[in-house]
Amino acid sequence: MRGKGKDPRETMAEKRDFYEVLGVDKNADNAALKKAFREMAKKYHPDTHPGDKEAEEKFKEASEAYAILSDPEKRQQYDQFGMAAFENGGGGGAGAGGFDFGGMDFSDIFGDLFGFGGGRTRQTYNGPMQGEDVRTSVRITFEEAIFGVDKEITISQKDECTSCHGTGAKAGTTPETCPKCNGKGQVVYTSQSFFGTVQNVTTCPDCHGTGKIIKHKCPDCSGTGFTSSKKKIAVSIPAGIDNGQMVRLRGKGEPGTRGGGRGDLLVQVIVGTSPKFARQDMDIFYQQDISFAQAALGSEVRIPTVDGDVIYTVRPGTQPGTRVRLKGKGVPSLRNKNVRGDQYVTLNVAVPTRLSDEAKEALRAYDLAAGDSLGKAERDAAPAEKESTSSEAGKTAGEKNSSENHKGKKTIFDKIKENFTE
Repeated sequence: MRGKGKDPRETMAEKRDFYEVLGVDKNADNAALKKAFREMAKKYHPDTHPGDKEAEEKFKEASEAYAILSDPEKRQQYDQFGMAAFENGGGGGAGAGGFDFGGMDFSDIFGDLFGFGGGRTRQTYNGPMQGEDVRTSVRITFEEAIFGVDKEITISQKDECTSCHGTGAKAGTTPETCPKCNGKGQVVYTSQSFFGTVQNVTTCPDCHGTGKIIKHKCPDCSGTGFTSSKKKIAVSIPAGIDNGQMVRLRGKGEPGTRGGGRGDLLVQVIVGTSPKFARQDMDIFYQQDISFAQAALGSEVRIPTVDGDVIYTVRPGTQPGTRVRLKGKGVPSLRNKNVRGDQYVTLNVAVPTRLSDEAKEALRAYDLAAGDSLGKAERDAAPAEKESTSSEAGKTAGEKNSSENHKGKKTIFDKIKENFTE
């Protein structure tokens, strides 16, 4: 008599689409499949969610999807027949009880995620290794960054120990093979996981991955194989370099191991600020003050640049805040020093804070001839009064006295006024 359990075909029919499970398109390549499964495995792996049945089921579902879709033959069968291709153990190892993970190799994925391989160990690389890069910095001025400069810096640099020739062992002795890892540089620990027995591969703690143990260390380098000393290094900083950029000196870094070459020296350039100029990429910016007369009537002004002063002709009627461009007076390109940016100059009309009596009188005369803005402002601000029928009655006491005092003689005010009215 058949039990009340579900028919295997019903179980297969209820499974979600494998492409949907991994969240990929049906045209996804192997790299996309692996990336999607890696994310799912990292999110739902049972070892990171102990006791979480929901996470375990999602992980099983993702594993089954990846196992089939990553196999070209099984994927072709799945695309053609769906899960029906794997019923009754047909080819895919999937039956009524679920999916059989036997024979599947997830070591490349789980080794990256959790540091173990599915029964495989990683091999130690014993070939030549290039030395590490060294970083330092140098300070230069604003102008030095524009035109380039040669600097000399002092760094602590490692060299192969002349006593042990880089072995780290005392003269007359040699390094011995590490007994803990048998010279492999790695040790393997066995543990139990969802997939059964797995091997966790780590760097050997005794030899630190070298595969060698030094029992009698060289007294000059303390077993490191290298000695340090202060050295002066010449650095050629190219024209146009900007703050924070790097200059790379090949082969001036840490020495390599087992015959490997030196690393590089990376010099970060710190550019000082200028009291006059500002910089943005290849352009320079400057603020130039001019007088009201220069702005109104036009004038030649002397403008400083990084190449020296230049004479610029200000047009009559120039407005405050006008920006002009001095072509080719900016920063050279790092790729081609003959190509330069521009200098942009903002013309600011400077208002004097102190004026002589003569200058004040002249300015009032100009204002009167140009529309009497001062008088208009006073009239707008004064309270309304009744107009007098006599023009003399409308004058203030101060105006009457001023009129009397100036009878018979011309002031600078009168002379300027005449010039404006002619």
